[in-house]
Amino acid sequence: MLQKAVFSELSPVKPKKLQVSSDKSTAEIKRETARRLKRKIFPTINLIFRILAASNQFAMRIKYFLLSFLLFIGISFRALADEGMWLPILLQSLNEKEMQDMGFRLTAEDIYSINNGSMKDAVVLFGGGCTAEIVSDQGLILTNHHCGYGSIQSHSSVEFDYLTNGFWAMSKEQELSNPGLKATILVRMEDVTASVLEKVNRGMTEAQRQDAIEKAIAKIESESVKGTHYKAQVKSFYYGNEFYLMVYEVFEDVRLVGAPPSSIGKFGGDTDNWMWPRHTGDFSVFRIYANKDNKPAAYSKDNVPYKPKYSFPISLMGVKEDDFTFVFGYPGTTEHFTVSEGVKIITEDENPIAIGLRRMRMDVMEKYMKTDPAIRIQYSNKIAGIANYWKKMIGESKGIRQWNGIERKQAIENDFMETLRRNTEAMEKYRTLLSDMEETYKNLRPYSLAFTYFYEGAYSIEALRYAYGFTTYVNECIADPSSTKLPALREKLQKSAEGYFKNYNIDIDREIAMLIFPMLKNMGSSMLPSAWSQLDTKYNGDWTQATNAIYSTSCFVSLEKTNDFLALKPKKVKRMIAKDPMYQLAEGFFNMYFDVIEPSRSQYNSQLDSLYRIYVAAVRELKLSERLYPDANSTLRVAYGKVKGFEAADAVGYSYFTTADGILQKEDPTIDDYYVDPKLKEMVLNKDYGRYADADGTLHTGFIATNHTTGGNSGSPVLNANGQLVGINFDRVWEGTMSDLMFDPNKCRNVSLDIRYCLWVIDKFAGAGYLIDEMTIVK
Repeated sequence: MLQKAVFSELSPVKPKKLQVSSDKSTAEIKRETARRLKRKIFPTINLIFRILAASNQFAMRIKYFLLSFLLFIGISFRALADEGMWLPILLQSLNEKEMQDMGFRLTAEDIYSINNGSMKDAVVLFGGGCTAEIVSDQGLILTNHHCGYGSIQSHSSVEFDYLTNGFWAMSKEQELSNPGLKATILVRMEDVTASVLEKVNRGMTEAQRQDAIEKAIAKIESESVKGTHYKAQVKSFYYGNEFYLMVYEVFEDVRLVGAPPSSIGKFGGDTDNWMWPRHTGDFSVFRIYANKDNKPAAYSKDNVPYKPKYSFPISLMGVKEDDFTFVFGYPGTTEHFTVSEGVKIITEDENPIAIGLRRMRMDVMEKYMKTDPAIRIQYSNKIAGIANYWKKMIGESKGIRQWNGIERKQAIENDFMETLRRNTEAMEKYRTLLSDMEETYKNLRPYSLAFTYFYEGAYSIEALRYAYGFTTYVNECIADPSSTKLPALREKLQKSAEGYFKNYNIDIDREIAMLIFPMLKNMGSSMLPSAWSQLDTKYNGDWTQATNAIYSTSCFVSLEKTNDFLALKPKKVKRMIAKDPMYQLAEGFFNMYFDVIEPSRSQYNSQLDSLYRIYVAAVRELKLSERLYPDANSTLRVAYGKVKGFEAADAVGYSYFTTADGILQKEDPTIDDYYVDPKLKEMVLNKDYGRYADADGTLHTGFIATNHTTGGNSGSPVLNANGQLVGINFDRVWEGTMSDLMFDPNKCRNVSLDIRYCLWVIDKFAGAGYLIDEMTIVK
């Protein structure tokens, strides 16, 4: 009965002739075809998976057919989808025609040029993990509020609460310096694969191969910037099958110019994070400074605003559905080549552990932050960092599960093996490749889980992490109490202590530790330090009592106790440290990580890296896909697509844009995430939008598109077909966060701040219109 019912639902129907308008481009025709196919086929695929779950016997009989069928559909869609993070140096050969077919009105040379100023010269690697864009000839840059959050917090206090109230420099003299913050601009990119692999041969071991590559890279990096102030970096692509040289100019004087209040810059908070619709004014404004020769220099009052080779013009025209857009930025990490076993470990093992441990920490922080404004300022940046990927991991695992991601990966692997069976030479080379990868993942799994508990658990306990920072000093005291190194080590620790405890609350840390310590037993007895086991035995598993004892006796839980410890004579340090339970735990956990967990984890990850290098080379050799883009690795990339809404679930569909009216609809004075500034509310009620209003009379706050983005793209410029700035990328929709592993063209959407809302806040709300005067505005 089951089989009969299945084939009744799968029975063929007479296909309708596809009607195509003569004025549509080839790319648009392909996309229309794909959309219609997906509406017909995806429901069938999901039905089959449900039936397979109900009938293992039937599943075995049609498994091969299903996997091959699914693979065919998956690959077909991959060629048509707006997936990919492409190297700008290769756009002309790989992407330019498709981009122009989709509506792009410029050329690849306008995006990336060596001989002339181009868009690449206005894209900035902001700090260590965000993107920004230059929008004036005076070095003014825009990025996300959450990217500038740490800098804003560093200047904030209860008296000057820039996080809550915002900050606006009304002249360049009022702009605030940010020690340690860097702005990095790409000068050029070059394929150096041949030079890197010149000394590599097939007879080498992996260690020998890596050594030859590292020596070649060091030589290339050194020679490429010799006699200049530039910085060089060679990065691996396609798991070591290709290598590219990046030459950068790194600016060290980056000053805070403006930031909206958190009620705008963080509107929706953690509640709306990774979600759509969004109404967050997620932006902040900085300025790059250089010396009088327009070159990077450390902060100095004599520095002047940087004169860029290019700055983005800004469009006030907004976007409409199906408009072409592209994102130009520094995406951090993706793993789209990952095989099914790897996806399973990430989404079914690691993510659930991390999600639970992060939720514990956030619950404690939120409780205390509600009681005291000073604590709220102390922990605002910390909780933001924890919450960001907590929610992302939830969406990622859910997305893979709902899209049958593991089954889809298995289908791709099945096709790989079928291709090998038809190719005797390839079969000889790659016969055991996938089984070797599966076996390596199984060996890696216990160490991967132990690392997750260590990093998300033990490492997250602030006092434990802080105590480990004293090991160099402690070991020197024990080895040689008269060492001449001790005064400098002690002074460094004394100076850093005050800054550390400025943002530390012992009650929060202690309560988190009470919850975390008992969870660490899941690391496995062979990977737990003896200090943990001894405390577990001593207190009969009562970690509330144990934690209270730890925090009452440790030297590393207050500034006063830490200074007292540093004041001890070196000869007394050994005895004191032996009695400090926090230090013993810190040393134990970190030693276990460095001596047991990480060596094995590195061993198996290195094996996987080698296997993935072979796998990716095989996929390219066998031509299993029309085009393959390299995984993101914090290098400059272009992603392109169309402005488009999406269907999140059955009967749940979303428009492509939001407006300021939605801010008032979400307003809830009892919830911090939805507090609305009275001034903003009045302006919205009065429709006081000026030239920033859309043609429909509303003020658009955000929009979504099919551009493929990830972490690191935060702050990236979102550009229209003319290369004009129309938005600032700041998030992805929750339903599509699995795009780091797999890209679902139906649900993966990047979320952007509409640039008109950003400018409206700067100009009309903050009264900093002089900044707008610096920009090139296109009406």
